[in-house]
Amino acid sequence: MDAVRVALLRDVLAGTRWPQDARRFALALRSSVVPHGGGLLLLAGTEAYEPWHLAAHLSDESAWSGLPELAPTLVRHRVAAGDPAHLAVGLGRIAAAGRGETVLLVAPERPGEGLLERVHDARRAGARVLTLDGGDPEVGGLAHESLVVGGDDEVDLDIVQHLVSAAAGENGRPPAGGRHTFRDRLARLADRLTQPPPARW
Repeated sequence: MDAVRVALLRDVLAGTRWPQDARRFALALRSSVVPHGGGLLLLAGTEAYEPWHLAAHLSDESAWSGLPELAPTLVRHRVAAGDPAHLAVGLGRIAAAGRGETVLLVAPERPGEGLLERVHDARRAGARVLTLDGGDPEVGGLAHESLVVGGDDEVDLDIVQHLVSAAAGENGRPPAGGRHTFRDRLARLADRLTQPPPARW
């Protein structure tokens, strides 16, 4: 989803909690991965929900924003012989995660106990855990930062993933040289173009 479409989506959702909550969560994600200079971002879903789209969007945002740390490693429940290397990372990688690494768990429903145990092991070893989830208390209890998307919300998980990935690619603060990237400028312009005109009294 390009910057203009994301800005339009934010405009539609203005007045709801979602633009602000997505930016807050995205800032937590960025601050987890970017300062470590190469700390791995492990992205996992449940057995029934594999977050392919979020993996693709974060990879795009990583390229556009010049933040290679945002490109995730997709962790899968089932890895088949002959899968390419980027699709051959199994759940054992989460249990092996440690300090300087981040686990992002997307769990619209309660994950299986095996995944929860591995995420718990990663957290205990020093990995940072973030969750996009449906409100399961055990999932939330594992997270350093969570964003809950419930069944009665105005948006679904796919929309929230668009908002989060776009916000993660935008710079919340100027880079070290004080200059914003082209993508940051485009996002700010799109936000301004889609704002309603000021009220006239």
